[in-house]
Amino acid sequence: MTLRNIGTTGVALTPLGFGTSGLGNMPDTYGYSVDEDRAAATVRAIFDGPARLIDTSNNYGAGRSEARVGAVIKAEGLPEGMTLSTKLDRDPETGRFDADRAWASLEESCTRLGLPQIPLLFLHDPEHARDLDEVEGALDALFAMKETGRAKAVGLAMGRLDIMEPMLKSRPFDALISHNRYTLLNRSASAMFDYAAQTGIAVINAAPFAGGVLAKGADVMPRVTYQEANEETLAPVRRIEDLCARHNVAMGAVALQFSMRDPRVTTTLLGVTKPERVTQTLEWAEADIPDALWDELAEFPYETTDPEANRDYKPG
Repeated sequence: MTLRNIGTTGVALTPLGFGTSGLGNMPDTYGYSVDEDRAAATVRAIFDGPARLIDTSNNYGAGRSEARVGAVIKAEGLPEGMTLSTKLDRDPETGRFDADRAWASLEESCTRLGLPQIPLLFLHDPEHARDLDEVEGALDALFAMKETGRAKAVGLAMGRLDIMEPMLKSRPFDALISHNRYTLLNRSASAMFDYAAQTGIAVINAAPFAGGVLAKGADVMPRVTYQEANEETLAPVRRIEDLCARHNVAMGAVALQFSMRDPRVTTTLLGVTKPERVTQTLEWAEADIPDALWDELAEFPYETTDPEANRDYKPG
């Protein structure tokens, strides 16, 4: 895979990357559990493949995601050219997210991962902090981490577009992560992606499968953006399924390439919890999709409201 530089930070990303939130064993979010052996095998499959971004966060599975990724790094090392990204998170008990909490979050992550420096570091989910005003201190800390060499590049990763967009414009971020808001079902992040492309901010578009339904199908995964879905909500998914079946193309390939073919998107990031999903994703990234399918898909309606605005957030 080709490498795409994030400005002059020295950090480079491939067009495809893998997220590891599910490896932290988060059944409240994903509807299933993941044990340590399966998590380790999945991390090794990512490391053995051509994608050069693996993403985690301090609070995924109460730290289990970082710990499980870190166990493989400590045993085998971080592969050459692999960019690891993680995220600063609020205190899980109090919701505090000031400068002191940001520094503590960094130290927790470095300990779990066994790394003194984080190549790509994000401020995560400030909308769930106890006080948005104190997040300014966390942002100051984030940029101090870059200035002091504890991080090479810094970014913003969160839900709630009404909070994310003004915050993104307030500081010189290197990158952003947006999830569930630029998919076959939803384009609510499009204006933010325009801004990022115009200002040189790397766009990491996460969750192109809308929480898994666009990979597994409405019958297997009747959830959209991590929420239980009724038939009305699943109807657009079934329409896309029918289109893909008529063209004999996997819906997951279409959902993945929809993101990867957008010139504003630096990297498409998707979560995996099995080694075989890594292999399948790489195959989908290279799948042949006829122009006729894209032409027909362009006529399909999609949502423009933020799916994160009213999400029932469950961190486990």
